[in-house]
Amino acid sequence: MFLQVILILILVIILSGITIFLVNRNPGSKKFFQIVYAIIILALGLLLVKNILDPIFFKQERMKKENASIERLKDIRKAQIAYKDKFNKFTGSFDTLIHFVKTDSFELDGYIELKPWAQDSITKKEALRVGILKKTSIYRPVLDSLFGTDYPVDEMRIIPYGNGSEFVMAAGEVETGSQVKVKVFEAYALYDVLFQGMDRQEVINYKDERYKLIEFDGVKVGSLTEATNNAGNWEK
Repeated sequence: MFLQVILILILVIILSGITIFLVNRNPGSKKFFQIVYAIIILALGLLLVKNILDPIFFKQERMKKENASIERLKDIRKAQIAYKDKFNKFTGSFDTLIHFVKTDSFELDGYIELKPWAQDSITKKEALRVGILKKTSIYRPVLDSLFGTDYPVDEMRIIPYGNGSEFVMAAGEVETGSQVKVKVFEAYALYDVLFQGMDRQEVINYKDERYKLIEFDGVKVGSLTEATNNAGNWEK
């Protein structure tokens, strides 16, 4: 923007010199140049307003798209943690993860009261021992437990505002510095996919800014190369 202003100022100075020269030679052309300069001033004003507003509009659009993908990555993380709790591993397949959320259940402890039980007189453990309570299992759907039945689980793999593009996801295992093997997963969307159709130079500038902080060209949760406790890189 600074370079544009300098170029415009140089152009204005040149045009002013030419105008003064021509008006001095032909005074009748003064009215014509007044109209021309009015049009030029209006055009320059519009250009200045555009240069001021474009970065603001870019930031608003960028935040809308980025925040939507971050929320989706949080949902993926929540589903992956639940999947690992049940199967002791993460999955690199969205088909598997979505099927798990849609059809599987959590097993929870439940109790059947066999005899009248005054809860303030003995503990639950004692009530079980003497046969007042009987322990049983109850099942709650994963979808309802994690997100609610109205959650569009089939869209979990889709990048919001990404024209149908999908998150990249994979799972694996890494060894920590203390030689402990840890199950890991990662899911991400690159900025070039997130910001399709937006001002290219603004996207490049934002990518450079973020890469200095997170050393990655997108939003990502988890990692296949280190144990991050499933953290998202937007949290840095």
